[in-house]
Amino acid sequence: MMKKKGQKKMPQIEITNEKDKCRIDTAISTEITDMSRSRIQNLIEDGQVTVNGVAELSKNRKIKIGDSICVNIPLAKELDVEPENIPIDIVYEDEDVLVVNKAKGMVVHPAAGNYKGTLVNAVMYHCGDKLSSINGVIRPGIVHRIDKDTSGLLMLAKNDIAHDSLSRQLEEHSATREYYALVDSNIKDDIITIDKPIGRDRKDRKKRAVYGLNQKEAVTNIYVLERFGKYTLIKAVLETGRTHQIRVHMAYIKHPLVGDFIYGSKKQEFNLKGQLLHAKTLGFKHPRTEEFIKFDSELPEDFSRVLKILRSGKK
Repeated sequence: MMKKKGQKKMPQIEITNEKDKCRIDTAISTEITDMSRSRIQNLIEDGQVTVNGVAELSKNRKIKIGDSICVNIPLAKELDVEPENIPIDIVYEDEDVLVVNKAKGMVVHPAAGNYKGTLVNAVMYHCGDKLSSINGVIRPGIVHRIDKDTSGLLMLAKNDIAHDSLSRQLEEHSATREYYALVDSNIKDDIITIDKPIGRDRKDRKKRAVYGLNQKEAVTNIYVLERFGKYTLIKAVLETGRTHQIRVHMAYIKHPLVGDFIYGSKKQEFNLKGQLLHAKTLGFKHPRTEEFIKFDSELPEDFSRVLKILRSGKK
């Protein structure tokens, strides 16, 4: 398993004239020069940074003269996550990045009680120690993730420079991420933009909700591809990447994903094991060459099967 060895508390950072009114992550990066901006932002989001003794969770916080910032840096963790020879669908690979087509049902990275059979186990076997370390030992190479029962394309970083570049593109919304999903009911409009913040569900910590706790901006653009009366095939283009974003947004507008037992109906007619959601297209600027590269993937078997049934007019 994983055991923390404690935390290392950095000396307090006192804000002077040159740092007045700058972002908190910028101020910290000028003091802790051997840590990437992404790592600093992760520490802020994890509640490891305090301003005047109070935890600060926003990397956008503007600091002022007289503020005192303290950064707690978790020390290295012992990790019992072993490389596993698990087949993975590699779409692209070079010395900097890896693009995989994740199968439905595969967890992306290990967590408590689930240290085997994940994408990280498989990638560790394939890449050895050639993975970025920014997200810590539990998530080597992981820049973004998709849910266990969501299939499709993921990019992984094989070094920290690549990780910083890919993370920045996600933050700046310059990376392309397009998902296909089948949702309940007929969507009348051809194009919809859902701009609603998402945070933790106030009643269930495992779920997310619009206007939830510690909410963050979330924007999903929806394009109708095909209508089946009771169902609609859509393309969802993400501007942000919040946990369960598409699932939460579609449930919020009363069009939950088919097969989504968490945010949708418990009654399903297609005998599915999870939502019909596939990360179909992924595009980004290569960290080294700066060439924009784009990848596309086929829908998985269960998704194609349901579409075939609907197109044939069968129930």
